[in-house]
Amino acid sequence: MVHGSLRKETGLRKLTYYIACSVDGFIGDPGGDATTMYRFADEEFVEFVSAEYPETVPTPIRRAIGIDDRPNQKFDTIIQGRASYDIALKDGLTSPYAHLREYVASRTLKESPDPHVEIVAEDLVAKVRELKAEDGRLGIYLCGGSVLAGELLDEIDELVIKTYPVVLGAGMPMFGSGVTVTDFELDAVRTFKNGALVRTYNRKR
Repeated sequence: MVHGSLRKETGLRKLTYYIACSVDGFIGDPGGDATTMYRFADEEFVEFVSAEYPETVPTPIRRAIGIDDRPNQKFDTIIQGRASYDIALKDGLTSPYAHLREYVASRTLKESPDPHVEIVAEDLVAKVRELKAEDGRLGIYLCGGSVLAGELLDEIDELVIKTYPVVLGAGMPMFGSGVTVTDFELDAVRTFKNGALVRTYNRKR
């Protein structure tokens, strides 16, 4: 597969954009709120995420559903944007992914509220390339949002898109404006009884 050969030839760790979206390609309403899609997280879907992507579940929820002791399967590092991080801060969580190395991309958050969270204020692409060049078996989880994904499109090696059977009509796109046409190859599709799909794409090199 493409990302397998990429790792072998260059030694790079993958940057994976793992994201939930509607049928019409929005990751949230115009304000970024994605709660309307949470209702599709039924037992079958939660079991899949818990088994295949346990590290993408925030630490408090991992503890609540009894998977906090599960080893990371795909990622050991997370990068998220300020808006995504603010959701956790509003709930009093300064380290929402304590089981991963946490980076928050922000030019406005001057100081990290938690010693476990590093703020990346300048040259985000250089930081991502530095992380990808590290030794390690696991990759990097890009956890939104739209603008951040747009800025890092050239660095994204894999897309894991959780598509829910709902049309939002308008909202926040998967990638912010200004991106260029980029080809990916479909690697796998997983279907669920509730109508959700999880599609995995590799960057076409």
